[in-house]
Amino acid sequence: MGASGGIGTAVQSLLEQNARVRRIYATSRVPDGRHAGKTIPLALDLNDEPSIERLAERIRADGMAPDLVFIASGILHREPSIRPEKSWRAIDAEAMEEVFRINTIGPALIGKHLLPMMPKTGKSVFAAISARVGSIGDNRLGGWHAYRASKAALNMILRGFSIELARRAPDAVCIGLHPGTVDTGLSKPFQANVPKERLLTAEQSAACLLEVIDSVTPADSGGVFGWDGSRIPE
Repeated sequence: MGASGGIGTAVQSLLEQNARVRRIYATSRVPDGRHAGKTIPLALDLNDEPSIERLAERIRADGMAPDLVFIASGILHREPSIRPEKSWRAIDAEAMEEVFRINTIGPALIGKHLLPMMPKTGKSVFAAISARVGSIGDNRLGGWHAYRASKAALNMILRGFSIELARRAPDAVCIGLHPGTVDTGLSKPFQANVPKERLLTAEQSAACLLEVIDSVTPADSGGVFGWDGSRIPE
């Protein structure tokens, strides 16, 4: 999900090159409509549950059981109405609601419709891009209230999903992923103070995240992991 963004596009490209991958359903609000290789582009809007239902129906009609669901969608800022708050004084109810709809509710709805379709046996992974700033225990700076809270809420959703998923599919894994600071539009306004060696390309981040997905086990389900494989505090 979120195949039009920097990380989503890079993940799609790497999966295309992976011989183990049979088919990729790459979703975005406005797909280009062209089938390329293993990829089927489909329209999906996180604010529109029927579009998520249509995705599930398409996968079901194709006789597929997705063994990897990768949610790369998210919002941190959108001019002029959505910006990371420097103080509680900047909190805006409408902006916060939009951030939660995209960062938390949308992934929850994807889980609602796709988790029941994942295989009951063998390893499968449901993964969503989270953020280190969503860690409550790691919050030392404050600010960015809507984004932090939406990612913390996402982490709780993933934890709850992992408990239910384990009852249905003991070998399945449900995790959050922190991609690092990636040179994409989401982080562009906030890169000035990031050391060059710590700024990842989308391709670097995607490759690391797929390595994490390959390495996690059911014992890791419900956790949030950084691009380098480290577990992020709750």
